[in-house]
Amino acid sequence: MRVGMQPLLHSGKIRAVLLLGLGTITMVNPSSAATSSQTASGQPAPPFTAIDLNPNEFTNSRAWGVSGGQQVGEGHDQATGKRHALLWRGSAASVVDLYPSGRESEAHSICGGQQVGSGTGPFTGGRWHALLWRGSAASAVDLHPRGFDVSEALGTSGEQQVGYGHTINDDVDHALLWHGSAASVVDLHSGGFFFSYALSISGRQQVGWRAVDIGIGMPVWVPHALLWSGTAGSMVDLQGAGDGSSQAVATNGREQVGVRGGHALMWRGSAASVVDLHAFLPPGFATSNATGIDSNGDIVGYASLTGGPDDSHAFLWKRNMPRPVAKEQDTMRC
Repeated sequence: MRVGMQPLLHSGKIRAVLLLGLGTITMVNPSSAATSSQTASGQPAPPFTAIDLNPNEFTNSRAWGVSGGQQVGEGHDQATGKRHALLWRGSAASVVDLYPSGRESEAHSICGGQQVGSGTGPFTGGRWHALLWRGSAASAVDLHPRGFDVSEALGTSGEQQVGYGHTINDDVDHALLWHGSAASVVDLHSGGFFFSYALSISGRQQVGWRAVDIGIGMPVWVPHALLWSGTAGSMVDLQGAGDGSSQAVATNGREQVGVRGGHALMWRGSAASVVDLHAFLPPGFATSNATGIDSNGDIVGYASLTGGPDDSHAFLWKRNMPRPVAKEQDTMRC
């Protein structure tokens, strides 16, 4: 089995990612956090407004990335059940289908006019290949690098892309960084752990996670959040003392989003700064996951009524307050 937070792996292997005790989480009260914005009635406005992006023609959907008022993700077509990469502009009605003919696909990240993800079909030999789009299904480009059997692109800065590649020979997934072409790939994987995945990039920063063996006499791994700065040697483990499991799923260069304990979370560079985004959802949702954040601090992800994938709804957490003032000028575009 694989007990995890995000369906990233298409290599067909059986893995267990065990989510253990998550330690103490300091939450920010939604009502007390809104101090600079008010409603017409004079009451403090909530920091976020959640918008349901699920298109009518899809049975379910998930949003994975956000940038500049646009969002990307995936949905299952009601007619065929196939997975389609999707692009939104802030509403369910604005959806653009990025599905390349003959392939299942999913879009994970967006920056400017560029979207990245993966797809599989007859032209890939039935294996998942990293893909790049520029706003339409017809624009799909295959980024799959030599030497890997499976690959996915999971993040983009508009010029660089991150993800992972799997090799059957060593049965290990490697975090990868591209500079716009399959030939430019940089392997971010370091020794000492089993699998690594780069999920998001902003400026010179890449975030993701690695699988750490918990040492109980059977192959069970726990995710640890990671940060890179362009090379394998620059890796920093963001797990934090006392945390059983964590994923850094996305970054805008200063803020990070992900999941712990079935709740979508946002950090501002430290464990103590965590904000529980699940608190801003409508009543009734059991679990949530934050999967993308843009330069304005708007966040996307999904929430489920039961905790399973079949009733998940894509959500946009639209920031209603100014983001924290940067200590230095931002250089990232997304």
